[in-house]
Amino acid sequence: MRNWLVLLGPCVLGAALHLWLRLRSPPPAGASAAAPADPPASFPPGKDSHYDLVVGVLSARHNHELRDVIRSTWLRHSRQHPALSQRVLVKFIIGARGCEVPVEDREDPFSCRLLNISDPVLNQEIEAFTFPEDAPAGSSEDRVVSVSFRVLHPIVITSLGVLGGAGAGGFQRNITVRLYQAEQEEALFVARFSPPSCGVQVSRLWYKPVEQFVLPESFEGTIVWESQDRQGLEARALGSVAVHDGGGVLRVTAAGEGAWPPEPTEGVVGVAGGFIYTIQEGDALLRNLRSRPGRRAEHLRSLRAEDASLRAESGRHGDIVFVDVVDTYRNVPAKLLRFYQWTVRATSFDLLLKTDDDCYIDLQAVLRRLARGSLRGPSLWWGNFRLNWAVDRTGKWQELEYPSPAYPAFACGSGYVVSRDIVHWLAGNADRLKTYQGEDVSMGIWMAAIGPKRYQDSLWLCEKTCETGMLSSPQHSPRELAHLWRLKERCGDPCQCEAG
Repeated sequence: MRNWLVLLGPCVLGAALHLWLRLRSPPPAGASAAAPADPPASFPPGKDSHYDLVVGVLSARHNHELRDVIRSTWLRHSRQHPALSQRVLVKFIIGARGCEVPVEDREDPFSCRLLNISDPVLNQEIEAFTFPEDAPAGSSEDRVVSVSFRVLHPIVITSLGVLGGAGAGGFQRNITVRLYQAEQEEALFVARFSPPSCGVQVSRLWYKPVEQFVLPESFEGTIVWESQDRQGLEARALGSVAVHDGGGVLRVTAAGEGAWPPEPTEGVVGVAGGFIYTIQEGDALLRNLRSRPGRRAEHLRSLRAEDASLRAESGRHGDIVFVDVVDTYRNVPAKLLRFYQWTVRATSFDLLLKTDDDCYIDLQAVLRRLARGSLRGPSLWWGNFRLNWAVDRTGKWQELEYPSPAYPAFACGSGYVVSRDIVHWLAGNADRLKTYQGEDVSMGIWMAAIGPKRYQDSLWLCEKTCETGMLSSPQHSPRELAHLWRLKERCGDPCQCEAG
């Protein structure tokens, strides 16, 4: 029990701190601070219809085929069904702007951040850090110091180094330097410095060679210096040393500025030495840089064609909401918040269902469950919840902003339902809510501030599978979605059908 409390404590504190800092405005009159106010069900000005359920389908700009399959399956059924057509409004949520940076020129495929490499330093060794000659020498009180970095183009680290002046008696310290890959407990490289084995001195640093292998693009690592003596390390703040990034192939980041991880792996953040590296695949890098202007021009032409195609699609179907967001994976939480704002402005509704464009949804089953009366607002959140979900520090789901080791409870993204008052609260605070690496974990952190009533239901499936009676199922191709719906229409069960 004590272990669970230790794990959950940072999650609750992290969520509360992040939201308290951004949501210090008082709740509206008559609303509880613990729950959003529940607006009246009467039509807002200019809204001439009311819906039991608004469905928001998060969709990428290029996913035309998935949207068309949805229009020909469960969305077509809801529009043709006499009981559903007047009760349900379905909208695809799409970012109004595409990213103007070609995928090949981004730091990662999930953002719109330019890989800003220029004038790379090729065919020579590069010292990652240099120290001002006039900086005062001397030890700090810190025996462990670390700094994190990210590789933006392949490099090879050839040596690890420590900062330490040599007096008349030579190098007199015992220091271990380790290089870790993010989220790995075992060091990739280790160099040990001692009076009889101190390496080679270059300016103010002592270096030792390490086993050489290529650190690939997107590698995230941490250098840790540890004193084996009683005295602390000779170290500097990152801002007081010169960082040599080889023309942009390396990014060194302090905690609090989007570091990997956002807090130091060990000890305090700083620099107590350095490393020497070389840039790999230099010819390919130069060719890539020379071809950038033409690649960008072609990409902008494709974006204009995509804009025209989306306008035509919207004109034909009338079921797209374009939100003022650059459409990338990292911006999906912002897309969702902007859709909540649109929903509050443009519609009158009781409940909202969020899903994705690769998901099977059974709207009729959802409404039947709601009609039973056991799922009632205000502050209703109905879904299949992940609990104590570990925070990823690398890869597609890399979290740079949330400091705790686990997220607060969040619903799986294939489908969940929230009540009108929650949507109004999110819309009203959209410009102050911090966004995190994904829309579902962001929703969990936001909801930790208001404590809605969670209704757990495993029929909102979290993984790609099929269960009789399921309300949703994620991660399907257009062909798979069409097949599931054919079985549903033929036999009433998308998972099995014995009819010929």
